[in-house]
Amino acid sequence: MSSKHRIVLKVGSSTLCDGTTIHTDQMNALATLIKDLRQYYDVILVSSGAVAIGHTKLCINKNTLQNKQALASIGQPLLIESYRKSFESHQIHIAQLLLAGHDFDSRKSTDFARGTIDALLANNVLPIINENDAIAISEIVFGDNDRLSAYIAYYFGAKLLIILSDIDGYFDKNPHQYDDAKILSLVNHIPQQTLEAQHTPHGQFATGGIVTKLMAADFLLQKGSAMFLSHAHKLHIVRDLLLEHKQTSGTLFCPKDSQGLKGIWNL
Repeated sequence: MSSKHRIVLKVGSSTLCDGTTIHTDQMNALATLIKDLRQYYDVILVSSGAVAIGHTKLCINKNTLQNKQALASIGQPLLIESYRKSFESHQIHIAQLLLAGHDFDSRKSTDFARGTIDALLANNVLPIINENDAIAISEIVFGDNDRLSAYIAYYFGAKLLIILSDIDGYFDKNPHQYDDAKILSLVNHIPQQTLEAQHTPHGQFATGGIVTKLMAADFLLQKGSAMFLSHAHKLHIVRDLLLEHKQTSGTLFCPKDSQGLKGIWNL
């Protein structure tokens, strides 16, 4: 068993593809970050993007479930191939796992999946996990991998989930409506009414929005674990957090007794 702390990075669809063009520069930047992080952490990558990338090859209406699942089927191998090219220059081997929420309903299924993850990390292979969108139903409509990544972090023994999104963090009010909105740097509790708000995804291929990210954070808080929310185009913030051990932006969700960033590794 590795002595390194285990972390999960989750990246959303809008970071990787707009439905027309795959953002290879952003993928390459993410690969470079993960290469650096792997010197100190065991990293699991959870990646959305299959539907959006599928749309670059087959431009059909993504608003029906069957079409969305078809696009996911087309896009998933293209997503993994794009990652393979990005990580190849760093001599990092990758592996693909497709999971859905129901895979965690069975202890046996969860143990088998964790065993696979453990074996991959022990052999210095980067696991890349996506929802099994071709057959998933509720996940493909609501999740955008946010809640799935929280399950992966908890059940696969990660100390921290980092969600890379199209927002800078969790604000005290809607930053799209209020110019004076401020990022909450540390959050220990999420009110129930906030978790029940309407989902408001920003990108045309996103399905979650801030609410599913807060649901992921709340799940981990309830389990005594931690999550960090930051902007995917500002990867230096994650570098600061994980390599320099200082929080320069973003929102850290952690239990009160962890005493913030310094204590999350002891959770």
